[in-house]
Amino acid sequence: MSTATAHPHRPVIGISVGDLNSIGTEIIIKTFADNRMLDLCTPVIFASNKTINFYRKLLNENNFNYQSIKDFTRINPKQVSVFNCWEEEVQITPGIINEVGGKYAARSLAVAVECLRSKQIEGLVTAPIHKKNIQSQDFNYTGHTPYLQQAFNGKDVLMFMVAENMRVGLLTEHVPVAGIAQYVTKENILSKLQLMKDSLVRDFGIDKPRIAVLGLNPHAGDEGLIGDEEIKHITPAIKHAKNNNILAFGPYSADAFFARHMYAQFDGVLAMYHDQGLIPFKSLASGEGVNYTAGLSIVRTSPDHGTAFDIAGKNIADEASFREAVFSCIDIIQKRKTYAENTANPLKKTEIASERGAV
Repeated sequence: MSTATAHPHRPVIGISVGDLNSIGTEIIIKTFADNRMLDLCTPVIFASNKTINFYRKLLNENNFNYQSIKDFTRINPKQVSVFNCWEEEVQITPGIINEVGGKYAARSLAVAVECLRSKQIEGLVTAPIHKKNIQSQDFNYTGHTPYLQQAFNGKDVLMFMVAENMRVGLLTEHVPVAGIAQYVTKENILSKLQLMKDSLVRDFGIDKPRIAVLGLNPHAGDEGLIGDEEIKHITPAIKHAKNNNILAFGPYSADAFFARHMYAQFDGVLAMYHDQGLIPFKSLASGEGVNYTAGLSIVRTSPDHGTAFDIAGKNIADEASFREAVFSCIDIIQKRKTYAENTANPLKKTEIASERGAV
């Protein structure tokens, strides 16, 4: 997953800039300063000329060039486009958490989503937001994932962390530790397992994916001695999944599972909560990790890191994960097209084959 495959059709990929005072715009500029990216996709950055120019000057990045557009009739597939989402002067203060950074992060995302909804862009890569300062009447969500779920009417979605050597999905995302157990239900687990299986088949091209399920409690509950969620909810969900053509296994004790590299035996892992999945993922993943939102009608990826205000504006942010997110977005779009072609009108294909055999 370290590179995307060149394809005759270069998808139009939208880029939201995230918090204006974070490393978001820096890693975007660094990514697309490499002109080879234009062989893979046509990028459209949702921001303003002044924002891009501020960071280009700060980074002294002369290899990054772009054209400014206000509609999609002027897109040039051989050039980066900046879709102007605002014209007013905005005071950018790298490394400072303030209302301005959140306000324009929300605007960039909202305009990108509208263009995604109207199919003017084919995929979306989101730079990091700050979950506190982006809060407003228009954005009352704990992150990108629930926002996109509502925007695209997703019944359920899966926060899916993917890398070269592992894929980890989360049952619960940004939930206080004290409230996690109430979400560990048979119904919720089955929903996430179905989403993960469908995504592994359609988005990653794996025909019969094997999925590991982690326990909630230490030692997966020790047969009820340390909590009973495994007995009451997790094990029944795994059994039900197996009876419904999902190759699910477990529950596994999380510490031993990752320490013994058991994840290498599976195509996906379902963790019960945020840190249970993300700490080992960020510690053990090979290459650069990507956050993918599975279960939506559209393709959205993001880097596996946050806003990094402590290094914002210092020209030291590493764009590798963001670049990998762009590669993943392109790859998943192509995988979905291949899957759609391979599964379209199966009855008609059977009839054609039968007719040929009869000739």
